[in-house]
Amino acid sequence: MRLAPSPTGTLHIGTARTAVFNWLFARRQGGEFLLRIEDTDRERSRPEYTANILEGLQWLGLHWDGEPVVQSARIGEHRAAIQQLLDSGQAYRCFATEAELTAMRDQQAASKQAPRYDNRHRQLTAEQQQTFIAEGREATVRFKIDDDATITWSDLVRGDMRWSGSDLGGDMVIARRAPADQIGDPLYNLVVVVDDIAMAISHVIRGEDHIANTAKQLLLYAALGTEPPIFAHTPLILNQEGKKLSKRDGVTSVSDFQAMGYTPEALANYMTLLGWSPPEGMGERFTLAEAATVFDFERVNRAGARFDWDKLNWLNGQVLHELGPDALRQQLLPLWAAQGWGTAPGPAQADPTWQADLCSLIGPSLSLLADGVEQARPFFTTPELQESASSQLASEGARPALAALLERLPEGPLSADQAQTLLTEAATAAGVKKGVIMKSLRAALLGSLQGPDLLATWLLLHRSGDDRARIARCL
Repeated sequence: MRLAPSPTGTLHIGTARTAVFNWLFARRQGGEFLLRIEDTDRERSRPEYTANILEGLQWLGLHWDGEPVVQSARIGEHRAAIQQLLDSGQAYRCFATEAELTAMRDQQAASKQAPRYDNRHRQLTAEQQQTFIAEGREATVRFKIDDDATITWSDLVRGDMRWSGSDLGGDMVIARRAPADQIGDPLYNLVVVVDDIAMAISHVIRGEDHIANTAKQLLLYAALGTEPPIFAHTPLILNQEGKKLSKRDGVTSVSDFQAMGYTPEALANYMTLLGWSPPEGMGERFTLAEAATVFDFERVNRAGARFDWDKLNWLNGQVLHELGPDALRQQLLPLWAAQGWGTAPGPAQADPTWQADLCSLIGPSLSLLADGVEQARPFFTTPELQESASSQLASEGARPALAALLERLPEGPLSADQAQTLLTEAATAAGVKKGVIMKSLRAALLGSLQGPDLLATWLLLHRSGDDRARIARCL
């Protein structure tokens, strides 16, 4: 099994899902998961995209076997295969100019015909070729496709497939335009076949948008005298409107999901569910290693898989909730450090134990790692008072109750039992119900009436020495 991304952009979620299926199947079958960088598009390929793809796969835990194959380094082998097809008469040089091809396509459009090459240079004589060369024309190389050919294969997802040669658009260009004594840059369908043969690929697992390419490539396998691999064409990932997920939908790159605070475990888990149904009793939350023990293509759906943000968020929350306080702290530390929090020596906020206790407090409510920034913010910086908090502090008895609490607040350590006693005493002294002092304390500490457990919040802020100043500012 191989993954063959093109470094013409960052690692797309669709490519990553293809990688997941390849990795799962390889591990289930005891095979190898190989990586090939298809960088023959010289104009659009960029080294930074290659780096992004490699980093994204590693982040997801999709480690490949062996060294990645770089397609551009094998151009000699690709040209040798093209020469073999030329020598055997299965390919030929086409001297049609771009202007001639455009005129042909315009005529077909006017006649409401499907666009296709009319094979006009398939049977050129040596004299005709020399005439074109004398005119200074360059030539592409085309592979002959018999309109009467029938191409069939058994697809692991879609079952028996059947294509007619007449539906493939005429003879196929396998090398770009070049002087007639040379072979131009080899093109996708040819180089894929040559490299899959060289890498001894047994299974090709890719998206259904490659089905027409498969029909063409099967003809090339036969022309090169090689048995083809087994194919599996997986469903496309769709947006909520049922259309193919694209950049217009916003986030489509794995690095974007990473920046938004998704974990690799949750994203890999979710991509497994995009088109594959786990066996009964397995549930929807599992690791890649667990999925690899049961993965097969009988449970891969033919219909497109709609991207469900709610399910991804739920899975990500499950992963975060399974982390212990220290593990969650390690995940959040870089995000906190980017805000300038928890790094200066001395203050309690830099103490690992204090940070772990903060993670215990906010962890159960996190869906994204980024949530751990906003929910931790009022513990590292004094928040502004929201309107609801100001209203609460202006209510009858609120400030007298906080004043009574501040009078009794110890400078040293504060236990949970002591805190409960102080709340009761302050409420009694101010002549208010305990609920008034509790709501008012939350408003003073967090600037809001919403937030995590009040008692645990207060104890954390007392340990960092912030509770006294926050209460005092509200009096």
